[in-house]
Amino acid sequence: MTSRTDLPPATGASGPVEPSRPSMGRTALVLGAFVAVGPLTIDMYLPALPTIVTQLQTTEAAVQLTLTGTLVGLALGQLVIGPLSDALGRRRPLLAGTALHVLASLLVLLAPNIAVLGVLRVLQGVGTAAGAVIALAIVRDLYDGRAAATMLSRLFLVMGAAPVLAPTIGGEVLRFTSWRGIFALLGLYGLLLLAVGARALRETLPPERRRPLRLDATVRTYRALLRDRTYLGLVLVAGLTMAALFSYVAGASFVYQGQFGLDQQQFGLLFGAGAFWLIAATQLNPLALRRFAPAQVLLAGTLGGLLAGTALVVLSTTGTGGLVGVVAPLWAVLFCTGLALPNAPALALSRHGEAAGAAAALLGAVQFGVGALVSPLVGLLGNDARAMGVVILAALTLGTSVLVLLVRPWQLAGGAGPAVAAGR
Repeated sequence: MTSRTDLPPATGASGPVEPSRPSMGRTALVLGAFVAVGPLTIDMYLPALPTIVTQLQTTEAAVQLTLTGTLVGLALGQLVIGPLSDALGRRRPLLAGTALHVLASLLVLLAPNIAVLGVLRVLQGVGTAAGAVIALAIVRDLYDGRAAATMLSRLFLVMGAAPVLAPTIGGEVLRFTSWRGIFALLGLYGLLLLAVGARALRETLPPERRRPLRLDATVRTYRALLRDRTYLGLVLVAGLTMAALFSYVAGASFVYQGQFGLDQQQFGLLFGAGAFWLIAATQLNPLALRRFAPAQVLLAGTLGGLLAGTALVVLSTTGTGGLVGVVAPLWAVLFCTGLALPNAPALALSRHGEAAGAAAALLGAVQFGVGALVSPLVGLLGNDARAMGVVILAALTLGTSVLVLLVRPWQLAGGAGPAVAAGR
């Protein structure tokens, strides 16, 4: 299956006319630009954190809470924007959320203290949630099965590359301006997206497929989603896989620089090399899907990640291989998560085309929520390779257990199960 065929046809003078569809390449490019807002907003200002501490006369803990606030805004914003897009269509909430992100970014230029900055970072997170959740919903509107997983692989290329590039971009911006200039650049990027979105994005959810915007209907939709065992299992698998990735991001600088003594440039090169394996796997995924079902690739990715995580814990605990003994299994973990990450959302969303916005919202909220909760555990356990490995292994062990016990991928015919009527 290459694209969705349940969209109602347009009516012309000679009868029904199939609506024109944008090419996959163009759709991936536009949606990828919106998806990139989240990683850029989260990571671009990281090099400026020490400067913010000094200029706003606050503490490191308080500044780090502004990062947590962004993740909270992303998680909660998706729960609201998802159902909103099911009721109003995809285009208007996407542009409105992007406009909120632009406003919050530009107001940071005037933020007088850390409290105001924290509030604006939460609003930024809510605004970026629109791109994160609605991009997935649009993919579900247009594609299904293997085609959806292929499109998500292209979007995860953006999600894998943007966090790696964002701190580098932020560091370069700081050479020419203050930390507030980073937020000015984010605001300008948002304005560019508004122009592109207004011109290039068409509505993918016709009025006859929209759902009423009522609190009771929204609650019923989420209740029905949570009652779907397979969907819930896939959401948890996606969240726990993302938690393993967040654990790596949270602990990598402490492991590479603190434990093994690398400088900032060496850390950047090694971190970028790790991201290469994640990105490579997401781009290998479409090739794998030509031969295997999404459920099969997901199972292979989670089992492979579990084995690599086990090797990471053993080698880091015994000190075998030094830095190479840590880097090699870490890269294997990243490669395996790159195979799993596109397929779990694709399979989950394929079950709920009638509530794609809410389904994507719950998926995104769990991914960012679990990631935000799990990543601090690396610091609590010691911020070394063993601590990072233990958290990664625990997340992937739970994810594999959920996949086997709840999802049972061998029961998914063709890699995707039937949709469940949510909220009806």
